[in-house]
Amino acid sequence: MHSPTSTDAFAPDTDPLGRERSHLAASRAALTAMREDVEALDLRDVTGTWVSALVLQKQVDERIKALADLAHTPLFFGRLDYLHAISEADSEGSGGEQFYIGRRHVHDADGDPMVIDWRAPVSQPFYRASRKDPMDVAKRRRFGYTGGELTAYEDENLSDPDEGDTRSALLAAEIEKPRVGPMRDIVATIQPEQDEIVRADITGTVCVQGAPGTGKTAVGLHRVAYLLYAHRERLARTGTLVVGPNRSFLQYIEQVLPALGELDVAQATVQELVGHVEVRGADAADTARIKGDARMAQVLRNAVRSGITLPTEPCVVVRGSRRWRVPAYELGEIVRELMDRDIRYGAAAEALPQRIAHAVLVKMEQGGEAPDDRVQDAVARNAAVKATVKACWPAVDPVKLVHRLLSDAEFLAAAADGLLDADEQALVLWSKPPRSARTAPWSAADAVLIDEAADLVHRTASLGHVVVDEAQDLSPMQYRAIGRRCTTGSATVLGDLAQGTTPWATGSWQEALHHLGKDGAHIEELTQGFRVPGEVIAYASRLLPAIAPGLAPATSVRDAPGSLTVRQVPSGRDDAVLAACHDALRHEGSVGLIAADARIPVLAEMLEAAGLPCLEPGTETTADARLTLVPATLAKGLEYDYVVLDEPAAIITGEPDHRTGLRRLYVSLTRAVSGLTVLHTEPLPEELG
Repeated sequence: MHSPTSTDAFAPDTDPLGRERSHLAASRAALTAMREDVEALDLRDVTGTWVSALVLQKQVDERIKALADLAHTPLFFGRLDYLHAISEADSEGSGGEQFYIGRRHVHDADGDPMVIDWRAPVSQPFYRASRKDPMDVAKRRRFGYTGGELTAYEDENLSDPDEGDTRSALLAAEIEKPRVGPMRDIVATIQPEQDEIVRADITGTVCVQGAPGTGKTAVGLHRVAYLLYAHRERLARTGTLVVGPNRSFLQYIEQVLPALGELDVAQATVQELVGHVEVRGADAADTARIKGDARMAQVLRNAVRSGITLPTEPCVVVRGSRRWRVPAYELGEIVRELMDRDIRYGAAAEALPQRIAHAVLVKMEQGGEAPDDRVQDAVARNAAVKATVKACWPAVDPVKLVHRLLSDAEFLAAAADGLLDADEQALVLWSKPPRSARTAPWSAADAVLIDEAADLVHRTASLGHVVVDEAQDLSPMQYRAIGRRCTTGSATVLGDLAQGTTPWATGSWQEALHHLGKDGAHIEELTQGFRVPGEVIAYASRLLPAIAPGLAPATSVRDAPGSLTVRQVPSGRDDAVLAACHDALRHEGSVGLIAADARIPVLAEMLEAAGLPCLEPGTETTADARLTLVPATLAKGLEYDYVVLDEPAAIITGEPDHRTGLRRLYVSLTRAVSGLTVLHTEPLPEELG
């Protein structure tokens, strides 16, 4: 690493760090000028209508916001010195080209680039070049920053075969930087195996099985940013979405994409996606498992179509002095044809009156008349046609349908015949059926059923790309709910089978991708951790044979001796927890106190009495409040520099079964970035050895 007094073997000047600082200052000035140019645009008399003016103004406002210069976010973090010119136009002269790599593109007044966007093709060697394959790069330079100020740089001479491979000190420092505030981007530290996933083609779905600390969440978010760069117009039309397990998690990651200049990516939980009703109830684990089973999709399909009946009476349409009769057998043929086409129920209901009207027009033509399309539309609106449609193909309200399905044992039995046995049907039915759908105690699983029914009636709009994080906890029906939102687009599925903690947790990624509707997806596995210390991940991995025997144990690039402390406390556990929190707060960075959900009120009261302010999960830490009290059920996906883990046995017994409890413990053990202290009074599970 170079300090201000270092010399640079590749540059003739005596103050290379000063030159880099000058380039940073010039780049910031150029970014300011780019923003001012946009702010100075006069939009008066540019557009023809006030609607166009509003749309254009919104685009300009978004551009201004995207060009903001974030004081503590480095404008560039690396530099590539190429051996040769990139294009023929720049091939004159003896030297290669030099590019600064940053979070966004910056150009000078003449339009020449001063900083290249990390997503541009010319930037790719920054992440993938090596001495084995230098990709025409002579030197890769990384920059170190302190409080937004450029303070150091480090060079890798990829064209020098005599220089050995060493781990970048600046790269290690950036990876191990203390966690304060929400999740940061990893744009300066993306590894080659991560970059391959980030830049994978938009036409294919990618599934990432990632052990704790391998950066799978960050990879998914950076993939969104890359796709928006590479396919801007396409995704602007179709939209992008990030789906997370809960609001705390989404709050934790919400600043990553804006830091990369992407402001228009929607974020939602599965529950928010299927928010057709207000969730006021909760299901027992066995009930939720049945409601989340893929068989429920066919049960709902049967229920939606249960009202279809073949006509027994003809349809007689009166037009002026003449009557046109479509016999029952002909109406039946039309209805059967629509049923066999397997189109959406609502689309068929809209097509049926037009089909009947067409049959009437054929008879009118045979009778010597010459009707046109306006006559067909008028016939389709005829009262007799409407009555026939209502009798044969009645309207379906998805909410009322699911209400009836969960309330009416006979209706459920007919729809679930051959799909659910009597015991499973009994689990699904409400013990005390509510009087109406408006007062029903809807559960989260019920809302997903309503979403499925709604899609059976009217097709759900598809987005261009969807990222699903912590996907191992989704039920088959939840996968279907997400999958129908990317039927014509692609997806990035992120998760870890070892961290599945719901009763319906995913058994295999192949099964999950089938329910998502992406059977041909490519599955990648990330096993090398960058954040969790080696001692910690090795300790947690002792649980893998019991919770996910098919997964390879994760490794870590970080060798941090002393990062793990396991302490048995004979008595006075609360005092020990408090002391451990005080010890952790002596270090820089965030601190998480993770405990079984039942222990949270007791610990919150203890911390308040001790004068230690604590935050809720997902809340941004401050200088005065760096301790977060985390229920074990909300720990997934979060990271803290130091973690105090209270009573592993209580975390295990807080779950419906031992295996799920071990998985919850595995999640809790792998949240620490710098140090983990495990305190226990009860014996540790034998799986930990």
